[in-house]
Amino acid sequence: MIKLPKLSGKEVAKITEKFGFLYSHTIGSHMIYKHRDGRITSIPHHSGEEIGPGLLNKIIKKDLKISREEFLRYC
Repeated sequence: MIKLPKLSGKEVAKITEKFGFLYSHTIGSHMIYKHRDGRITSIPHHSGEEIGPGLLNKIIKKDLKISREEFLRYC
């Protein structure tokens, strides 16, 4: 299994936009992105912190509904 890179919330948000998600709004320190087909993801944006591998994997598989390999093509 391919290891996921360490990414900040801002970096994950940029990759998310490449999959057709659009920024909707912010709740506290979490950016909410929505897709036209109804998918929604919440990406934490804590300056200076990276997103942990468990949360990143959840965002990729459950929210974006793509494979890790597909996500890694845009990193």
